[in-house]
Amino acid sequence: MIGIVFDPNYFLYVGPFLLLALWAQWKVKGTFARYAGVPLRTGVSGADVAALILRSSGLPDVRIEAVAGMLGDHYDPSTRTVRLSHEVLTGRSAAAVAVAAHECGHALQHAQGYRAMQVRTALVPVVNLVNTLAMPMFLFGMFLVPFKVFALIAVIAFAAGTLFHLVTLPVEFDASSRAIRIVEQSGIATAEEMVGVRKVLYAAGFTYLAATLMSAAELVYWLVRSGVIGGNRNDD
Repeated sequence: MIGIVFDPNYFLYVGPFLLLALWAQWKVKGTFARYAGVPLRTGVSGADVAALILRSSGLPDVRIEAVAGMLGDHYDPSTRTVRLSHEVLTGRSAAAVAVAAHECGHALQHAQGYRAMQVRTALVPVVNLVNTLAMPMFLFGMFLVPFKVFALIAVIAFAAGTLFHLVTLPVEFDASSRAIRIVEQSGIATAEEMVGVRKVLYAAGFTYLAATLMSAAELVYWLVRSGVIGGNRNDD
């Protein structure tokens, strides 16, 4: 039973990617803070940029709302709403413009039927269900079911998570590419200010890559421990 709860090999598989994910989160927050201090010469705010992009793209019916929390910005396809944090909504900086344009990039993906986004949206309820069931199954499963059944539950949970992360990557990278292109073409930011826009978006993109690698590492760990890869394991 102790072997189920604690296995030093877990840290060999997952540890490096956990550190990478933590570093990526630290990096994106630091990069955002740095370029939040770089004001745009045009003086536009994140809200202004979002409204401009949506209006010029023929999406005036997409709403823009405030959301609590730092870097909690997102696009909600179910309500066609771009939600921006206070720092982004009111900020008049390269960082605010980058994040606002990125979220509007998701609105454009939705409107244009971007396939990867459709797949990710379809996976959301499935992944949410798996995540909701996974925790109680983990807590009770380690005491009530044989190890192989417990390991299979872990494999299914992390396989679903890894698939979702893999589908998320092209969605996020494409949204950032759209954001860079739109901001450049609109003249919102100068060439010098675009350096900050790109760095903020690249740092944000790396967090998704790091999360994908960590999820994949956890999946591989459970595939090995369950015996699916490398033969049978005898964990009791």
